[in-house]
Amino acid sequence: MSEHSTVSSTGGMSNGDAQDYQGLGSIVGNIASDVTTLVRQEAELAKAELKDEAAKATKAVGLFGSAGAAAHLGALFLTLALALGLAEWLDTDLGWTTLAVGLLWMLVAGVAFASGRNRMREVDPVPRKTIKTIKEGL
Repeated sequence: MSEHSTVSSTGGMSNGDAQDYQGLGSIVGNIASDVTTLVRQEAELAKAELKDEAAKATKAVGLFGSAGAAAHLGALFLTLALALGLAEWLDTDLGWTTLAVGLLWMLVAGVAFASGRNRMREVDPVPRKTIKTIKEGL
């Protein structure tokens, strides 16, 4: 025991021990409160950072959309130019060359679809590594 505490005849704590115990409880309470405040502040900071990053991503996605629209228009005009060029070169009706160019684009679309479908089959939507880590932590 410390030099400031004495055990009473009833086996209880003296005033010095009670004050030390109350002081320790207060310190632990303050630490818990500080940790809670820190966690809340960190969560708020993370939310603010994510919000800023989401705004940046939104602008970037808008630019990607604009680029996609411009590329689509470019592809349409190049398709028209190809059909006109083929009609002139083959000395045939424009209808047949536009049909041929359209079929070519459908072939490209089919290949892209099949490739995307095959890659999608490789995607596992279940976060297995995270589940394993959580199970190991339990």
